[in-house]
Amino acid sequence: MSTSHPKWRMAKKILTGIFFIAIAVLLVIYARTVNWEDVWKVIRHYNRTSLMMSVALVILSYLLYGCYDLLARAYCGHKLAARQVMLVSFICYAFNLTLSTWVGGIGMRYRLYSRLGLPGGTITRIFSLSITTNWLGYILLGGIIFTSGVVEMPSHWYIDAGTLRIVGIGLLAMVAVYVWCCAFAKHRHMTVKKQKLVLPSFKFALAQMVISSANWMAMGAIIWLLLGQDVNYFFVLGVLLVSSIAGVIVHIPAGIGVLEAVFIALLAGEHTSQGTIIAALLAYRLLYYFLPLLLALVCYLLLESRAKKLRAKNEKAMAK
Repeated sequence: MSTSHPKWRMAKKILTGIFFIAIAVLLVIYARTVNWEDVWKVIRHYNRTSLMMSVALVILSYLLYGCYDLLARAYCGHKLAARQVMLVSFICYAFNLTLSTWVGGIGMRYRLYSRLGLPGGTITRIFSLSITTNWLGYILLGGIIFTSGVVEMPSHWYIDAGTLRIVGIGLLAMVAVYVWCCAFAKHRHMTVKKQKLVLPSFKFALAQMVISSANWMAMGAIIWLLLGQDVNYFFVLGVLLVSSIAGVIVHIPAGIGVLEAVFIALLAGEHTSQGTIIAALLAYRLLYYFLPLLLALVCYLLLESRAKKLRAKNEKAMAK
């Protein structure tokens, strides 16, 4: 059926309406899980310098995440303006953190990039490369930190320090294999579900790891600052890495409860009170999740309102 067919246009309008309703429902459900009175109470009593530094790191982290899609732009060779790519990436990341990968990472990317004129195959490659870049930094840092023994696991957990070191070695081996393949592999093309994937160059792989690692380190630094800098930074970063994979496994939007449980369990013996940990994580959620989400929602609506004009402009640029 042609996309210009009246029934198809009507179906698109209905699906778009359902999409907006679903987003609104998810936001309302998510907002109701938060004790906003406690959040504002925590923020009001924080040291201003720490808060300003944390805000600066939040901005840096979102900019670094935007570079994932800029790398994907270079990888795919599409012609969207860098500012459009960064805007889409910001919106998707904020929704991804709060409302899961399916809504932010996948659904929102397909929605916005297709509205700007990119074909589905290109969007799939962008999403795949962005995910790969994000987890490359995680794997590299996790491999280093877990192998070094910085993170001490509670005795009642299923995984002990020795097992964590083995996991760390395995992660470093994965990084080594990826880098070796990017540098020396002769067969550099593969097709997955009719999508042609090309192994990036050695320099491209290094850029992926540097940018992603910097992003994860910025996230760790935000929590470290909000904890009052009383705990070793690399220990806090290691706990964040453990909590992130736990959040993926449990698959709760924004990791509600998971992040707090892991931090309380692993920081129990670090001369940090439970109240301090909860306060720091509440502040972290406000600065890194909630405020960017509100801004992303506004940006999303603005981008939707200008999508037709931008698409026409992009199609002219691509035709040249």
